[in-house]
Amino acid sequence: MTLLSQIKTIAVIGAGQMGSGIAQVAAQAGFQVVLCDNRTEGLTKAIQGIEKSLSKLFEKGKIEEHPPAILSKIKKASQLNEITNADFVIEAVNENENLKKEIFSQLDKILPANTIFATNTSSLPITRIAATTQRNSKFIGMHFMNPVPIMNLVEIIRGHATSEETYLITKQLAEKMQKVTVCSQDYPGFIINRILMPMINEAFYTLMEGIATAEDIDAGMKLGTNQPMGPLTLADFIGLDTCYAIMKVLHDGLGDSKYRPCPLLKKYVDAGYFGKKTGQGVYKY
Repeated sequence: MTLLSQIKTIAVIGAGQMGSGIAQVAAQAGFQVVLCDNRTEGLTKAIQGIEKSLSKLFEKGKIEEHPPAILSKIKKASQLNEITNADFVIEAVNENENLKKEIFSQLDKILPANTIFATNTSSLPITRIAATTQRNSKFIGMHFMNPVPIMNLVEIIRGHATSEETYLITKQLAEKMQKVTVCSQDYPGFIINRILMPMINEAFYTLMEGIATAEDIDAGMKLGTNQPMGPLTLADFIGLDTCYAIMKVLHDGLGDSKYRPCPLLKKYVDAGYFGKKTGQGVYKY
């Protein structure tokens, strides 16, 4: 009997791109899922997106179970108090620390003491968010990559008080979702963004200083370092607002000037050029 056998129902908070993807892979792994979002239209859109994604995977032979059977494992909820029996919670709302704290503070009063809480964050401090609950040892970070159904990695982040059992259950859960895990301690940026975001930030400095065009920067890094896409294209796909927010977290948390967000990156964000999602970033879409 594995530690994971005690996890039957997973609640996913937030039905955006990340939350819907997490709900999908959890249902594919055989768990009962409650997908919660206070935006009714967001929930409807998420379920439609999951249905479309599952159909594509089924047609390509990537999954054997029929999409309607997987979809039937996902229930919708529009309020946190509708979640009463989750064994594991994965919060996947925006990278807003206060919002995450508020959600976990509410869930802490609603759910049993043995329910594990995980926050899907790419840079926010796990220990500080966990401190808003009475279950520090059962609190952990799970950083899923986007798009969740396609990307193989989950970065697990241990808070200061995260227990070994919580870590092992989370690792087994991610593996059940067909993900490969890496483990990081709770420092700004963790592993992925501690390395990736300064590279993207430096690409913006290279562009700002007129060293090369955006196209040449991306082609150079793509072909010269064998990356699937250049750093500026990747920034557009991640969202320039997200990149800027993470650089601020790194700069504030580590206090080193090398993490200072590039002024050109800030200018794009100030102009509302967030990348692919708004149709305009470094490139036009």
